[in-house]
Amino acid sequence: MPTQIELCGLRVDPVLAAFVATKALPGTGLDAAVFWARFAEIIAVLSPRNRALLHRRADLQARIDAWHIAQRQAPHDQNAYIGFLHDIGYIVPQGAGFTIETTGVDPEVALIPGPQLVVPVMNARFALNACNARWQSLYDALYGTDALGDAPQSGAYDPVRGARVVAWGRAHLDAVAPLVGGSWADLTGLDVVSGQLVVTLGAMTTGLQTPTQFAGFLRETQEKLKILLRINGLLIDLHVDPGTVIGAADPAGLSDIWIESAVTAIMDCEDSVAAVDAADKVAAYTNWLGLMRGDLAETFDKSGKSVTRSMQPDQTYSAPDGQPMQVKSRALMWVRNVGHLMTSPAILDANGQEVPEGIMDAMITVLCALHDLKHRRNSARGSIYVVKPKMHGPDEVAFADDLFSRVEAALGLPQNTVKLGIMDEERRTSANLSECIRAAKSRVAFINTGFLDRTGDEIHTSMEAGPMVPKTAMKDAVWIAAYEDRNVDIGLAHGFPGRAQIGKGMWAMPDLMADMLRLKIAQPMAGANCAWVPSPTAAALHATHYHRVDVRARQAQILAGGSRATLADLLTIPLATGANWSAEQIAAELDNNAQGILGYVVRWVDQGIGCSKVPDIHDVALMEDRATCRISAQALANWLHHGVISREQVLAAMQVMAARVDAQNASDPAYRPMGPAYDGLAFQAACDLVMQGRAQPSGYTEPVLHASRLLAKAL
Repeated sequence: MPTQIELCGLRVDPVLAAFVATKALPGTGLDAAVFWARFAEIIAVLSPRNRALLHRRADLQARIDAWHIAQRQAPHDQNAYIGFLHDIGYIVPQGAGFTIETTGVDPEVALIPGPQLVVPVMNARFALNACNARWQSLYDALYGTDALGDAPQSGAYDPVRGARVVAWGRAHLDAVAPLVGGSWADLTGLDVVSGQLVVTLGAMTTGLQTPTQFAGFLRETQEKLKILLRINGLLIDLHVDPGTVIGAADPAGLSDIWIESAVTAIMDCEDSVAAVDAADKVAAYTNWLGLMRGDLAETFDKSGKSVTRSMQPDQTYSAPDGQPMQVKSRALMWVRNVGHLMTSPAILDANGQEVPEGIMDAMITVLCALHDLKHRRNSARGSIYVVKPKMHGPDEVAFADDLFSRVEAALGLPQNTVKLGIMDEERRTSANLSECIRAAKSRVAFINTGFLDRTGDEIHTSMEAGPMVPKTAMKDAVWIAAYEDRNVDIGLAHGFPGRAQIGKGMWAMPDLMADMLRLKIAQPMAGANCAWVPSPTAAALHATHYHRVDVRARQAQILAGGSRATLADLLTIPLATGANWSAEQIAAELDNNAQGILGYVVRWVDQGIGCSKVPDIHDVALMEDRATCRISAQALANWLHHGVISREQVLAAMQVMAARVDAQNASDPAYRPMGPAYDGLAFQAACDLVMQGRAQPSGYTEPVLHASRLLAKAL
């Protein structure tokens, strides 16, 4: 570890100190000495409170463990269980009804339903891709994936497949922007005349059934024209250009359909990154700062050519009346900080203790975002958007609210400049979601379900109750349906429509777009006005769901119908009561989870890759991050604890699956095989996540992964 610099009683890694002094502070008007003095004060006041909250987590878990052990010989009594959770303060009293009071929220968050991209901010190329994913070609998304039912063949452009893409696009326009008469399939011309959209179908002219869907246009040349339609808040851009291959073959010269796709994006400092020391944290902060300053760029090799990617500028179109209108080209960006659990060696406090990483993230990511408040390229309303994950209950949300209030005061910002996203991914937060929202009612702008982390916490919280159903059966459990419905119902009841986002989780199979098109429409139908997607292409395809579903109208229907699930449903433990699994079924579940853990952990520990497409046991690419690892590790830890599987079986499966993972990664020159010795840091970390899973705080993977990655970096 390099010699640390003393700043206002703190000992700061020189890499972080230099970043703050030479990159983050210049241009903010803040003095370095004042910054560090105020930061030191926040650390001194809040670090003990942070530790106390973690102690409270552990105390509640110990009480729940003891209750289940005492009740183990009797049938589970749900009423007694819920009463016990009330008695120990796990469930808090619910106060009177209220409406959130958040103000200054941008339209992308408050008013425009649409896809939300989540990307590791440490990867500048990925971060720029997400930022620029506001607009995507629907034709490219359909042509280049299996969305049409089959994958494209490599080689030259296939006009037959191209015709299928065009037909799909026309049918979609018929569904979401119908004409007064006729079909978009018969389109032969598009024009704007006297502020009106004129659609030509052979010998007839027509227009939109809903004329107000015509939102604007850009006449680039006599032949090249772009026409904007607005569908449920999202824009569609019809490109007329007969000079292109597609346009030349189209009777109307329509060369492409571009659609507003990733309306918002989360730049992630948490589950999708492997940031364990000051150098890693500064890499994340540097990219976030570049996004906030608007100057982030990345040069890389693509198909043998050097390509530089930067942030797209906004575009100027004409409104129907001919007046200029600005069209945003970038997703509105959130930053996801880490939770309350981990500490960072980047800063030591006055007692020589590592500072809570979440406090450090709050101060420095908000500092970086000050740069956007001057030019307002990201937030036109002058807000800073921070997602806070892995909070357990209202006290921890209140702590986050206080943290950001202190950061605002330290950086000279008005109260509630920082808008808070609450990840509803821990059981105690789900059970007390109304009170969690109340604790931040003046800054909350987002709640989101997270099936994977929520399942990991579900298993860990009830670890002593008995063996759980297999991971593949979790999505059919009573609690998960209640969780998904209650999250929306509670958000609606507290006034989120028109003020904040209610989100749904990730589509984890980025290569299976046909399945996504078929299934993910359920999320806007469930009342969510955003949902996570794994790529810009997926964002383009998922955006079509928001054309077809009027989310605001759907939310009104759901709100009028009343609550759809009870607290008792939510707290139904997914026990495998009376299960009689065969040896083959147990082995299959063991192998599947072991392979997933190893495939993720080996890249995390050896290469510092926090999120990537990892082939599963069937060679299907899945987006894996720490949340997916947590559920797999906790699933096996639970079965191990209750004797469904043995330590010997786990170790044997780990070795067999490690050989499979080695084979799956054989073409990666940076990959270090785990076999045949199976004695490396990555293999040991994967085993520890299972063998020590019952003892890990809340079942989190971070303590094991961070320790192993630090050792790997020191080699």
